[in-house]
Order: sequence, then structure tokens, then C-alpha cells
Amino acid sequence: MKKPSIGLSLEGMPFIGLTALLVVVFALLEWPVPALLAFVLFFFVLNFFRDPERVTPQEPNVAVSPADGKVVKIETMQDPFTGENRTTICVFMNVFNVHVNRAPISGTVDAIRYYPGKFFNASLDKASKDNERNAVCILDADANAWTVVQIAGLIARRIVCWTEIGDRLQRGQRFGLIKFGSRLDLYLPDGYVPMVRLNECVFAGQTILAAKKHI
Repeated sequence: MKKPSIGLSLEGMPFIGLTALLVVVFALLEWPVPALLAFVLFFFVLNFFRDPERVTPQEPNVAVSPADGKVVKIETMQDPFTGENRTTICVFMNVFNVHVNRAPISGTVDAIRYYPGKFFNASLDKASKDNERNAVCILDADANAWTVVQIAGLIARRIVCWTEIGDRLQRGQRFGLIKFGSRLDLYLPDGYVPMVRLNECVFAGQTILAAKKHI
């Protein structure tokens, strides 16, 4: 399984290097305005591909957020693998969020399914069915199936998934990213309930998104 670097994602290095080169070239040519614009672009790209360390909660029977961003939807939706209706938490990432995605729970990757599609605004309801997306099913220690769906958006044009079927993931472990956008949907298994509210800001690998319901 491919692992990104600490501090910055390896996926961003070509973009960071290119924008840094532009800054140097424009500065050597003594073109102040293009140099300034290139520097702003360099800073934006550097900020976008940052990959900070996170302290992952160790409580049993909880799931952490797979993405940084804002909770834009909590409702029942059809699981892309089984078609079953499940409580789903949708986290929207803007261009200023960290875009590295993390495993919500510890478990084994049971299935991965890629869906080609369009590039609507990821905050729209139809993005879950119409946009380009990548679904990952993770089985936890109790054989509960957790589905995480990476969804491309209006700006995002590249979904990256580092994990493969059979990989063992730890809660909070990096498993992919979406370049320049946009949303992750987490489908909860039976017996788990959301622990967040609409419009709440969450952090990948750190914020508890769901917990086992006490009977």
C-alpha cells in the first residue's frame, strides 16, 4: 500500500515543484507581477497538499471522519455495494481543507468499485449518483461493512486511492485523496448512529463521526 509523506502528500510534489519553478523563472526574468501571481499559486498548492499528523481517538466502537470539511448531509441513502438503505454522513471539502482521506475504522478492505461520471458541484444531492466516484468497503472486527465513497466535484478531476482489496487499515490511516476537491460519504452499518450535526466542521482521522448505539 502506497503511503504519502509526512507533512506534504507525495501526490502534490509535481504541482509544488512546477509552481516553485515558475516563481524562480519569473523572478530571474524580473517580471514582478507574474512572479507575485506565481508565488500566490505556489502558496495555494502548498497549502492544498499539506498532510498534517492527527491524533486518532482510541475509544472502542467509534468511527472517525474520513475527510476534513463540513457535514453537509445526514440522511438515509442507498449503499453503492448492496443497495441497502443506510444512514449516511456526507463531508464536503473546500479548496482550503486538507484533502488526504483517512480510514474511519480499523478493518480489512473487502471491495473497491470505481464509477466514471460527471463533475457537478459535490455539495449537490445528485453528486452521490452522477459524479465520478470511488467506493471502498471496509469490514471491521465484528464483520460490519463500512462504505466510504470518494466523490469528485466541480473542480476536482482526480480521485486517488492508495489501498487495495485485502489491505488491513487502522483507524485514521491514510488511504487516498481527491485532488482539488470535494466530498466523502460514509455509510454506517446497523447499530451505529451519527455523533455530528449538519454544518459541523470535522477533521479527518480525528473527529468522531459515528458511534455504536447503546441498547
